[in-house]
Amino acid sequence: MTISLYDLSVPTFLQTMRAVSGFLDRAAKHCAETGADPDDFVRARLYPDMAPFHFQIEAVTHHAVWGLEAVKTGVFAPPPPVGAMPFTDLRAIVGQAVTALEAFTPDEVNSWSGKDLDIDLFRPLNEDNASTSIWAPRTLAFTSETFLLSFSLPNFHFHAVTAYDILRTRGVPLGKRDYEGRLRTRRCAHK
Repeated sequence: MTISLYDLSVPTFLQTMRAVSGFLDRAAKHCAETGADPDDFVRARLYPDMAPFHFQIEAVTHHAVWGLEAVKTGVFAPPPPVGAMPFTDLRAIVGQAVTALEAFTPDEVNSWSGKDLDIDLFRPLNEDNASTSIWAPRTLAFTSETFLLSFSLPNFHFHAVTAYDILRTRGVPLGKRDYEGRLRTRRCAHK
């Protein structure tokens, strides 16, 4: 079976983006039922040195939409993080990302297959103590496929599960199926 670049990326991003949208809806419902303020989630973190919830949501959208834009243009250039914003705005940017992902067509995405993609990132010179290190540029040489499979998708899933975990640790009643979203199963001929 041959799998296309589109099949590897867009449906996978959409499955999880829709799940993120769903668990944000569950968080809003939970707050409405308990009298909690959903804006209290915005700056919540799993651990003090980890990025807050609002960053996790922005990163999810960046690695999905801007990951595909990078494959298209050859440049990974997501917009800079906006920072803390109201919970309703976080829900809106997830909805915008779903809309942007739905706009990609199989022919369009598949036409980018096999392209070279060099990404410039910064890394700490002292890997043992990144917080006090001088940061130096480094170029990562990818193809479209390796960029999506080894950079964008792992980062995307990391930030999605971190956002899920932040909500879960704050009492939002979520389960594994909320994270999985709608599975892409085949139709069975038997019962």
